[in-house]
Amino acid sequence: MSDAVAPGPAPGPGPGLAHRRPLVAGNWKMNGLRAEAVALVKGLSAALGEGGLERVEVVVCPPFTVLGEVARALEGTGIGLGAQNLHWADRGAFTGEVSGPMLVELGCSHVIVGHSERRQFFGETDETAGRRLGAALRHGLVPILCVGETWEEREAGRTQAVVERQLRTALEVALREGAGVPAVAYEPVWAIGSGRPASGADAQEVAALIRSVLADILGPERAVAARVLYGGSVKADNVADFTGQPDVDGALVGGASLSAEGFAALVRQVRP
Repeated sequence: MSDAVAPGPAPGPGPGLAHRRPLVAGNWKMNGLRAEAVALVKGLSAALGEGGLERVEVVVCPPFTVLGEVARALEGTGIGLGAQNLHWADRGAFTGEVSGPMLVELGCSHVIVGHSERRQFFGETDETAGRRLGAALRHGLVPILCVGETWEEREAGRTQAVVERQLRTALEVALREGAGVPAVAYEPVWAIGSGRPASGADAQEVAALIRSVLADILGPERAVAARVLYGGSVKADNVADFTGQPDVDGALVGGASLSAEGFAALVRQVRP
């Protein structure tokens, strides 16, 4: 597949724009023992308060080991439960993996797919991300597909080429499993955990590209309805810079999601 980018014009703000409810997902990564996890979600629910979830969909993605406990703690709160990964098979000899049906049984509604840390440390590829994406769609989970470039790729002027390749490959593989519309998170690798986020304008440029690729593969109507998130050093004091952009519909949040008050403050800053 060529790295040349010729996506065509991104679909403009059509009728679906007003119906894209912002999504803010907290990726806890490898943090949270049972008591800590339960305390965090109870604190988050209390900090958001009644009516705090009317404009924004909020999801937390804890480690696999506490999904069950967190699911019980979230009952009646309106906060969704997500996982950080899943395997493409429903069952089998895949030591250390977790399947879509297992996540659904635990009460998950969302799952992160293709995170850069999975790519960097555990050999995830565009192809395997696509297979996991397909499995999530097959089981009715909302996948949050992560795409983004390294600093070296950005410096070489290859941001759009890399993001388009990651997205096209994953979608084309996933569509072998069946139809569906994922959320897509633009997470520049160089911004994750660095304290150096992209600018709102940079995020908008890539988000518009993502929506254009979605339109090319899934059709304009589904592309307009899809939610595109930004992730990478997102905090309460900068999240509005991203969600105020026309093609950015929320955030995938790392470290800032580990504080109930801090995460609630971030959610309150998200512009619908």
